[in-house]
Amino acid sequence: MAVWDRVRIESSRWALDWEGIRRGEFSDRYFYNGVRILEALAREGYRFQGYSARLQQLGLDPRLPEAIGELRVEMQFFARRKPFTLIAGVDAALAILKETTGYFEGDRFINTAHTLEVEAVHDGYCAPYAGEPLEVVPVLKVRGRYRDFALLETPLLGVLTRLSRLATNTYRILKAARGKPVLFFPARFDLPHTQRYDGYAYFVGVQRYNFDHDASTPAIVSTPEQTRLWDGAAGGTTAHAMIATFLGDTVELMLQFARIMPPELRRVALVDFENDCVGTARAVAKAFFERYRQALERGDTETAQRYMLHGVRPDTSANLVDASLQDEPDAAQLYGVNPRLIFKLREGLDTAWQAWNLSPEWREPAQRYCRSIQIVATGGFNEQRIRQFEEVGAPVDVYGVGSAFLSNSTVEGTNTDFTADVVRIYTAGRWVPLAKAGRVAQENPDLEPCVLT
Repeated sequence: MAVWDRVRIESSRWALDWEGIRRGEFSDRYFYNGVRILEALAREGYRFQGYSARLQQLGLDPRLPEAIGELRVEMQFFARRKPFTLIAGVDAALAILKETTGYFEGDRFINTAHTLEVEAVHDGYCAPYAGEPLEVVPVLKVRGRYRDFALLETPLLGVLTRLSRLATNTYRILKAARGKPVLFFPARFDLPHTQRYDGYAYFVGVQRYNFDHDASTPAIVSTPEQTRLWDGAAGGTTAHAMIATFLGDTVELMLQFARIMPPELRRVALVDFENDCVGTARAVAKAFFERYRQALERGDTETAQRYMLHGVRPDTSANLVDASLQDEPDAAQLYGVNPRLIFKLREGLDTAWQAWNLSPEWREPAQRYCRSIQIVATGGFNEQRIRQFEEVGAPVDVYGVGSAFLSNSTVEGTNTDFTADVVRIYTAGRWVPLAKAGRVAQENPDLEPCVLT
């Protein structure tokens, strides 16, 4: 799957439209036009009738002895994101090459993937880039008859770009969060069929972070489809809409959630529905602990487990100031989820037990119970905002991030572009350089041969 296990993902698991890719339905039309021209020239047996100053400079026949339609080329694929790109999508690219390299004879597709020479890194590879196009690090190289794989440049670049962007964004967000878990919540911001690939890219980012930092940060996603390419499970609790169906009574909703849902499912209460995160969190904690205590007193540990409140989630709207902050002198600067609210919420949870009128033997367990409740902060988080929270020591245990995973901004430095160039051609029995101005063939000792059979 990636650099940490050296295993490739089978092409069948990517669930791509192989027939559509073979016919160019996902390719920029200029590649389709090029293939049509090369196929026609191959049928005609056309020989190059122009003049190549490039070949003459190399001391070769400037007329090119090989037929243009049969010309073999070397193409290199590289990323352009400073200072590095965390690569993902290589296995998808290899699957595309394996399943869709070739040509049609009438309606019959002739697969020629076995004729290619392919080298690639593994997903999870960090490719540096300093901004100099003449000093790039190829992550994929393909050698073969150009007309057999020319159509594939668009989808190959597409899977590498999107998955690498998400993987790199994930890695950077985790670094900002200092390894705290970051929930993957971008499904609502894109098409459903991207979830499989996006969830995998997020997983690659998490695993590379763990690999580099000797950490064990979990990968936590919100939809089952996001786990299709790795061994994971989707998680989640309740939505604002569910609180509305309980007429705004967050406590009652959470009690029914705890009663009905399996005990192994984490109980995390969404606490901003009435714009009183501290008050709502304390109310849920009190109701849960009462049932937890009663269950333990009668020796019912299974029921007690159902009423373990694992966390609370503030998700305050950016145009609101939480009730706990409205008397602060700088309340006008305290909109949405902010560090001050998190500190207030932590204090409110830690001291909630003091108002519960407990018998002496239950005071210490109640104190531990309250202190174990985590804070899951959500609402407009990105790398920069998480870093701000961490710099002031906001007691967040888990962050939830949505659209920032998808960011591709030159302003925010998340822009992730891949480029593919022909850099060599095969003529006179050897590979010779022939790249456009500003490009040159580059080597990468981390490239490994790949067999597409």
